[in-house]
Amino acid sequence: MSTSKSSPVLTDWRPEDAAFWGETGKRVATRNLWISAPNLLLAFSVWMVWSMVIAKLKLVGFKFTTEQLFWLAALPALSGATLRVFYSFMVPIVGGRRWTTLATLSLLIPAIGIGVVVQDPTTPYGVFVLLALACGLGGGNFASSMANISFFFPKSEKGAALGVNAGFGNLGVSVMQFLVPVVIGLALFAPLVGAPQTIVDHGVAKQIWLQNAAYVWVPFIVLAAVAAWFGMNDIASAKASFAAQSVIFRRKHNWIMCWLYLGTFGSFLGFSAAFPLLTKTLFPDINVLQLAFLGPLIGAASRALTGGVSDRFGGERVTHWTFLALAAGVLGVLAGVGAYGAPPSFPIFFASFLWLFFWTGVGNASTFQMIPAIVRADMPRLIPSASIEARQRAAEMESAAIVGFTSAVGAFGGFFIPKAFGDSLKATGDPQFALYLFLGFYVSCVVVNWAFYGRKASLLHAPAPALIKVPA
Repeated sequence: MSTSKSSPVLTDWRPEDAAFWGETGKRVATRNLWISAPNLLLAFSVWMVWSMVIAKLKLVGFKFTTEQLFWLAALPALSGATLRVFYSFMVPIVGGRRWTTLATLSLLIPAIGIGVVVQDPTTPYGVFVLLALACGLGGGNFASSMANISFFFPKSEKGAALGVNAGFGNLGVSVMQFLVPVVIGLALFAPLVGAPQTIVDHGVAKQIWLQNAAYVWVPFIVLAAVAAWFGMNDIASAKASFAAQSVIFRRKHNWIMCWLYLGTFGSFLGFSAAFPLLTKTLFPDINVLQLAFLGPLIGAASRALTGGVSDRFGGERVTHWTFLALAAGVLGVLAGVGAYGAPPSFPIFFASFLWLFFWTGVGNASTFQMIPAIVRADMPRLIPSASIEARQRAAEMESAAIVGFTSAVGAFGGFFIPKAFGDSLKATGDPQFALYLFLGFYVSCVVVNWAFYGRKASLLHAPAPALIKVPA
């Protein structure tokens, strides 16, 4: 295996070989994981920073309507999800180290752009639309990052490794929502970044530097990109053209898992984007920016800590209970907004959202754990005459591509959820219609998961012809 500084390309990579893994593989894979994770955290932070910035735009003089603000909350998820479709195929084409570096550096575009425009209340709405779309560059990174890490670890450790990588990525939302209210109140980079804005918030006049919400990420982006370039590796055997990876579009399980992941990660992202503005709209007396970080923090922690649970008990079983719990959480939110006749209650509303965030994290980990298991179980049927090694290579390649592509489709939830809340509020004055839609979707996910993966006769439970039983 080549690991010298002059050649960061790994020409011999066999994570399923126990001796290789114990001697050198685990050390190299762990190093790549722990460099990848903070890069992904920054990507999520920049991607979702818009959700905090827009909550302050009216206070600093921008005259956007509530509907326009919900559109701005939704657009980063729309562009990020679209970019993920392309990003999911880039690691086997470009290489994990190269692509991680380039993708991280691209975050400087929205970080610097937002810092400039929020200082001028005369900036046209169209400019904010473009910057909201540019924030999607951070969203695209997730697909490539997860696909890349999946190549490094053996199947017995994929769930935990992907959970850690994704958990740190998701943690970026919470870190951002905690940090932004702090840094916008400090003259961190003054006078270089411009003058403060004077606002009146809850009857109190104070100065803020809203541009700091974006500028604070710039030095960390540069440092993370440097670490990726000098510390990560490309895997030679992970190379594959787009044509080779596009076989996943003919795999039915790719599309089924897209549906399920839309319900887990799409919910996490959509709730993260919508919660600050939704709370500010429904409960204007609550200082939501002091609380918003808790939901994504819980979701990120549950994702990072429960990947091993799915490895042990089976992702399909964990996913089943996840969607039942999400349905129960929506019923709780409905109670919090007064859907059952009682007055709206912020404590019930907030507690129900924290419950939802927790289970989105669990489901994010369990659905991703399912993908490699499903692909491996299906390989004997798909390529019955192939050798053991050929099936293993095909399973690794297709698993990585499906992980990336499902993350792309799942990210569209970050668009649909804020948009659904905005449309429901505009049409009826409350979010109940959107919540009933989410409830129906979660019930459909329970049915789909059981039909294809949970019941005893399904692919993951029927006696499968293991790879080692197939002759070369």
